[in-house]
Amino acid sequence: MPLFYQQDINQHTKLAIWKIEESEDFFLAFVPLQSSVKHPHKRLQHLAGRYLLAHLFPGFPYSEITIADTRKPFLPSEQYHFSISHCSDYAAAIVSTKDRVGVDVEMISPRVQNIKHKFLHPEEMRFVNAQPPALQLQILTLLWSAKEAMFKWYSFGDVDFSEMLRTFPFQLATEGTIHAGIIKENLQEQLLVRYKVFDQLCLAYTIGDK
Repeated sequence: MPLFYQQDINQHTKLAIWKIEESEDFFLAFVPLQSSVKHPHKRLQHLAGRYLLAHLFPGFPYSEITIADTRKPFLPSEQYHFSISHCSDYAAAIVSTKDRVGVDVEMISPRVQNIKHKFLHPEEMRFVNAQPPALQLQILTLLWSAKEAMFKWYSFGDVDFSEMLRTFPFQLATEGTIHAGIIKENLQEQLLVRYKVFDQLCLAYTIGDK
């Protein structure tokens, strides 16, 4: 079982990352395919993410998963709050019986430099540029991952990543926290994004009230 990482965050919330090495048949033995995804690798990612839901909370009600207009999967009963992410050969999931959650995993790759102007506020760009060049790629990836986790937590769509999802300067470490906020019209919501950096993989997640 290639369970890459697991953490029981508190008594209500659990998180895990799976390194995908299995065939589609392995996951289909446990997880119903609820998507029309055609690409074989994307199907594997889809299945692995959902497989983790019941790995974290046995008996997770797959059949009740509904897709919102914003494409966010959720349970109408709110028995569990959950978020799923995948990239390359990894899938991650976070599940809580109490709080709204958001998770994201990203491979550290120079490609993030091509989109930094789309998700960074000018103040965030200045923060990145002030860092040692050797750390900038990792910090960019973390900020992208943090904002993806915030976006999933927010769950209502229609988001300008650079203006509405804001992060504040932090000291890069193997694991730590990023103070952040969601700013939109009359909404100002403070969030704490937790992160962990593996070899070439970044994990970011946030937990908040329902």
